[in-house]
Amino acid sequence: MNTLKITKATTDDVLKLQSIGRQTFSETFADVNSEENMKKYLDESFATAKLTAELKNLSSYFYLAVLDEKIVGYLKLNTADAQTEKEDLNALEIERIYVAKEFHGKKVAQALYAQAEQMAEEIKASYMWLGVWEKNFRAVSFYTKNGFIQFDTHIFRLGNDEQTDLMMKKVLI
Repeated sequence: MNTLKITKATTDDVLKLQSIGRQTFSETFADVNSEENMKKYLDESFATAKLTAELKNLSSYFYLAVLDEKIVGYLKLNTADAQTEKEDLNALEIERIYVAKEFHGKKVAQALYAQAEQMAEEIKASYMWLGVWEKNFRAVSFYTKNGFIQFDTHIFRLGNDEQTDLMMKKVLI
């Protein structure tokens, strides 16, 4: 594998972000969710206007994983009031780490996670937290390996399906 670069996304990257977001979410969840619910979620969550607004939010940060000029994954972080749950203003939320299926097991997710750790250090966050679907065993294992522990659950809506996410956190100070 050649050099993997993690680059901060800007509004100029909205279509690239939309493409990798739709691809990786579909690869991860299409087999275990209805086509109707997947379409509704993808259309809403990855709409150009919504992603542009998120990219412009000064409390949200997107990073692209680029390998040989190809985007192979991305990361979304939230701080302050951009967090999806109001846990603590001094925390960093990892809202999304997604990697294209063909690059699973190639340390791309770990490189994106390292970027999250760097951001947490820069903002002096007291902890990092996230929500991960209880049936996404690969992701739960990844976060557990990186020191996260479950502290709660919450409901994630995919179309009209309510799913349970594990809330996990890693205390930093």
